[in-house]
Amino acid sequence: MNPLPATDPHAAPAATELPGLPEPGTPAPDDISFRRNIRSFVRRTGRTTLGQAKAFADVGPRFLLPYSAASIDFSAVFQRSASTVLEIGFGMGEATAHIAALKPETNFLCCEVHTPGVGALLKRIAAMGLENIRILQHDAVEVIDHMLPPASLDGVHIFFPDPWHKKKHNKRRLIQPPLIAKLAARLKPGGYLHCATDWQPYAEQILEVLGAEPLLTNTAAADGGYAPKPDYRPLTKFENRGIKLGHGVWDLLFTRA
Repeated sequence: MNPLPATDPHAAPAATELPGLPEPGTPAPDDISFRRNIRSFVRRTGRTTLGQAKAFADVGPRFLLPYSAASIDFSAVFQRSASTVLEIGFGMGEATAHIAALKPETNFLCCEVHTPGVGALLKRIAAMGLENIRILQHDAVEVIDHMLPPASLDGVHIFFPDPWHKKKHNKRRLIQPPLIAKLAARLKPGGYLHCATDWQPYAEQILEVLGAEPLLTNTAAADGGYAPKPDYRPLTKFENRGIKLGHGVWDLLFTRA
């Protein structure tokens, strides 16, 4: 019989799968009727670290919201009345936490399907003592369709969505006219939609799609269509690295009339 391998007491904890969570985006049995063509995410594999799993257990019950087919009551879930911004696809939550800390007077409703990213943002919430974030680990399109009533949002953030570089895959991009029409209808008059991308062909598509939505007005129409980076959006490590390599970043900021 082979002896068990010795354990290195100084080794970093191994990543682990978070038990008890369904595969992100998997519809519940009573959710089948909500399937539709637009999808705000693509399945990716990923492993949840022990620290992220602990964040799920410790702060998840307070900051994670269940998906529902009923309209959300922002005052109830945030326990206050305040402006509310929807973020779609926050990745590992670095920018989300930064902006939430910078704007404590604003509520942030954040959608992300990938468990490691949700766990990472929960860790940031706990470490930074943030109170103004709630997370829905569910497809954002279904959240928009069934939980967000018209004229309920003060803003929408979509930062660095998957660019789908190959032309044959462009149809998979998130920013398409049907989704933008849904989002524009859920913005309050004067509300804003802020997108950012580091892929120029996608920036051009976003500019075209947003510019064609009759409810939206480009705040930078007189400057070629692209807005200066708002102060609240931080430069991520990935973005900084790209800028040093000469890559561009395009911000698009539209408001609802």
